[in-house]
Amino acid sequence: MYFAEYFQVDPKVLKEYGALNVSLINDLPLFVDPFLLYTSKDADIRELHKSLLDYVVFLKKRSKHRLSSGLIKQYYHFPEVSQNWLGFSETGNKGRGLGNKFATELRKNLPLIFKNFGRERLTLESHLEKLCLFNEGIGRDMISDFTVNLIKGYLLRYTSEFTKSHIPQGYQIEMPVKKVRFDYETETWVPETFTLPCFDGDYVLLTPKSILTKDNTWINRQDLYRDFPEVIESMDNEQLRARINRYFTKLLPKHPTQKTTLRAIRTTIAKYPICIDQYISSKEQNSRTAITKSSRRVQFVEAMHIDQIGTLKEALSKHTEYFDIRPDSYSEAMSRLLHLKQVIEHNDGYKSFYFKGKRVKSERDIQLAFKLVWYNTGFDVNAEPNNGRGPVDFKISRGNRDKTLVEFKLAKNSHLKKNLKHQIGIYKKANQTDKAITVIIFFSKEEQVRMESILSELKIEKAPNLVVIDARKDNKKSASTV
Repeated sequence: MYFAEYFQVDPKVLKEYGALNVSLINDLPLFVDPFLLYTSKDADIRELHKSLLDYVVFLKKRSKHRLSSGLIKQYYHFPEVSQNWLGFSETGNKGRGLGNKFATELRKNLPLIFKNFGRERLTLESHLEKLCLFNEGIGRDMISDFTVNLIKGYLLRYTSEFTKSHIPQGYQIEMPVKKVRFDYETETWVPETFTLPCFDGDYVLLTPKSILTKDNTWINRQDLYRDFPEVIESMDNEQLRARINRYFTKLLPKHPTQKTTLRAIRTTIAKYPICIDQYISSKEQNSRTAITKSSRRVQFVEAMHIDQIGTLKEALSKHTEYFDIRPDSYSEAMSRLLHLKQVIEHNDGYKSFYFKGKRVKSERDIQLAFKLVWYNTGFDVNAEPNNGRGPVDFKISRGNRDKTLVEFKLAKNSHLKKNLKHQIGIYKKANQTDKAITVIIFFSKEEQVRMESILSELKIEKAPNLVVIDARKDNKKSASTV
């Protein structure tokens, strides 16, 4: 399931090297934050941030000229570097990459957003994340993909060094890689060849944990909007501060809603772009916090999706026939879910959903946990396939005639009743199947009572296609104390 396991490497060796032990089944929900390059203690990694800025400055200069479609594709289009097994792909490790949308937005905004790029006065350094602060169509995944493409040469060397020292030769491959570094003299991307770990006919990239984060980059739009009043108040120029405050206040209606407030913030930023630099400056001043928070987020992913899922996998193998099931899609899905329920409720599997005593809060983390223990199967397991009426969590299938949908819900979900009443029926029609299973997980007595009340009201508490999993930790007494 994991890099160290597959390539016969001691996980401690990988940890000492500073690399993440990635899953080779599905992307893990982490991505590269360019701010962590900027604030790194490692001089080589800090140099990577400078190389990012060099390329953006180059693009800015070229954006002043008319470019052929071929040059636009060469300069602005990048594939997803799927070989690092990180990001937001719900199935496997294949994402969409940076296509026309990113290229168009970057070309359009370079002369505007990055007008003073490389010559900022308020901030200590230029930052690529500025792009996603101005443009809601550019998110953290695109910023991460762009960063990974521009530092790919470093990641390839980082992985190659580890491969030559620690990975058996039978698992190594000499691989020519495209677009490794940019030659500013010829203005072309140069390929290189590396010795790399080989998995399923492709190479695998290792990534230093120190440049990874989860949920959001340190410089992000959500924080900017949330802290916008404080951003204005932190400006040294009293007259400018008063002018921006007055402009922003006039945009707000008498009883502002979240929607009208966000609209006022966006309009104010467009009028006074200096707000962006003021916000980034405050983020620079708290750079140590960025390192601490990102480290905690990476620890969570390691604990939840590597260490604890590995333990859950072992428990499933030891106490059930989870990995030996081969009936039709519905029977296999139901059998695996019942085995999962058994291990979570009676074989300490519930511990896999707690980190430092706190329960998992996201349905996505639960879904990924299920995906990571659904291997060794002849079925196609698609996560979040969208067939026109929104994405269902999983579609388990073998061919077009044998399909079963699996939907996970946390009992605390505020829309639980509405979802149970309507959602599955819509998904079944969209996916042209009559087979579906709903899984509800609760973590407290209060959630259990609320869930049971809803099930009773909807008269589905005894539905054969409903699996309820008790992940409470306050009712799991050891046998010796019962």
